[in-house]
Amino acid sequence: MSPTVLVTGATGFVGRRLVPALIDAGHEVRAMTRRPEQYDGPGEPVHGDVDDPGTLGEPLSGVDVAIYLVHALDDNDFERKDAAAAKAFALAAAASGVRQIVYLGGLGKDGTDLSPHLRSRREVESLLGTSGVPVTVLRAAIVVGAGGISWEMTRQLVKNLPAMVVPKWAATRTQPIAVDDVVRYIVGVTGLEDSYDRVLEIGGADQLSYIGMMQEAGEVMLGRRIPVLKLPVGTPVLSSWWIKLVTGVDTTTAGNLIESMGTEVVQTDYAIRDLVPGEPLTYAEAVRRALEDDKD
Repeated sequence: MSPTVLVTGATGFVGRRLVPALIDAGHEVRAMTRRPEQYDGPGEPVHGDVDDPGTLGEPLSGVDVAIYLVHALDDNDFERKDAAAAKAFALAAAASGVRQIVYLGGLGKDGTDLSPHLRSRREVESLLGTSGVPVTVLRAAIVVGAGGISWEMTRQLVKNLPAMVVPKWAATRTQPIAVDDVVRYIVGVTGLEDSYDRVLEIGGADQLSYIGMMQEAGEVMLGRRIPVLKLPVGTPVLSSWWIKLVTGVDTTTAGNLIESMGTEVVQTDYAIRDLVPGEPLTYAEAVRRALEDDKD
């Protein structure tokens, strides 16, 4: 019998794609949102707010697997807020008899100087497991897809600039992954006991610098590579204002993301492919799919 699954963040970038994929896989799905009356997607809309622990008992009642897709990057106090939300959710999940929590975290080597954003993701990983519910962590770098903040930053930069002068963090390597692959991996580990209490790295087919990502996106979008000049300096504050000027992404979100871009985030462990077989998409194909979705 397929497990009953609760998806937090069901209206978000990943969540709105994940709910129908879980239903297609045969699961009964509850879509948790602060405004269920406005929810128009598939699954059963249920009210819940991770910032209000008193609202979590009802949506988690009778749930086998809870998928946690919550973060507060648009808040200057996101580390404290995300930690408090994870603690509350872990307690509520344990009280409701949930058998597994699946969490989408961030790639990055343990023991390195992680940015506040990545450090917070690590803290959430550990806090979700404090009440005894087995946690499956999927660590990803940049997720590429229409509606994603990182993709929107890339798309607007490529679209609006004939050439780019970029800060030094743009030479850092990362491993972007298509949102379709993220959804495939989450569905694959949902209810899978071999994935309980494990940290699994997920990534796309290509390891690229941020410069390489913008140049490849330029080839797909414009049919040419954009000239890039790398500056020897660049702070998150200046970079975030540059991103806002060119793309319109708010400075708080951009700044929190950019602080992570000086840390190399690439996949070093491929155990996920034994649990969820299949080759991930290339970055170019992820860009093509994002552009197609943008047209819809």
